[in-house]
Formats: sequence, structure tokens, C-alpha cells
Amino acid sequence: MAYCGHCGEAADARDHTRCAELLRMEPPRFCGACRRRMVVQVVPRGWSARCVEHGEVRG
Repeated sequence: MAYCGHCGEAADARDHTRCAELLRMEPPRFCGACRRRMVVQVVPRGWSARCVEHGEVRG
């Protein structure tokens, strides 16, 4: 099952259009694979988000 990186709900649970818009401007807060809250670090040149189970994503 896939989850929304912004709100953490199941991707097919509701319309996530607004979440997708927000994710263009800010890093994901939840892992899309397991729904765990990620450790997020924002720096001037980008961001990184780390899931304990699935590793790091950068943007």
C-alpha cells in the first residue's frame, strides 16, 4: 500500500491534490512506503528526509 508523503493517509483514501501541491514546495513528512514519520532536515540548498526503514530521500 502506498501512502501520501504530506498527510500520511493511504494514497487511495481520498483526493490528495492539495497534498501534491504542498509537496512541490516542502519536503515529505511521511514515508510513502510505510507511513512512518520521517526525520526532515531543510538546508538552504535543498532538503533531506530519512525513514528508519527505507532510507533517505533528497530534494
